[in-house]
Amino acid sequence: MPKDKIETVLDKKGINRAITRISHEILERNNGAESLVIIGILTRGADIAKRIASKIKEIESVDIPVGLMDINLYRDDVHQKLDQPIIQRTEIHFDVVDRNLILVDDVLYTGRTIRAALDQIVDFGRPRSIQLAVIIDRGHRELPIRPDYVGKNIPTSKDDRVMVKLSERDEDDSVLIEKSGLKADEKTPAKMKDGVKKTAAKPQKRKGGKTK
Repeated sequence: MPKDKIETVLDKKGINRAITRISHEILERNNGAESLVIIGILTRGADIAKRIASKIKEIESVDIPVGLMDINLYRDDVHQKLDQPIIQRTEIHFDVVDRNLILVDDVLYTGRTIRAALDQIVDFGRPRSIQLAVIIDRGHRELPIRPDYVGKNIPTSKDDRVMVKLSERDEDDSVLIEKSGLKADEKTPAKMKDGVKKTAAKPQKRKGGKTK
């Protein structure tokens, strides 16, 4: 059976370039930084949010308010899990009303994390707009959610694992993809056209004890 293969999607320079590009795109779309607030989804989305705010300050010399958000209690599958969710802090110490809010996460997948974040943001007020920035969009959306700013789009299968590593909590910056070693036709048993699983035919015994 083939082993899983790990590939590097972005290295440190690639992540830095993605954050720089996203920061410039945010400024261009919003005519500067004065109307902006940024909220990062814990954990690595919060780290990326701080980096974007730092890059915007470097470009525009404007301090952007940055908040951190834990969305675990807002997930639509929280009651389906056997384990209790690990609750982290939510820190939004500024007004979001009538501001252009940049929501930041590391990887966009099904869209359910973002849906939970949107529900929580509404509890803090009604922004002028909510724009989504992610480092990786891996596809397989289950909800009609798309990012406004993307570091990199990567094709994946649902069995692949995407790992974003940041120096704030990991050894270095990188984005890795662990690709499943199984091919699609190896994950399901062989089937006949009528849907019946293939089995080897059992030999029939003759009266004399020999098989035919």
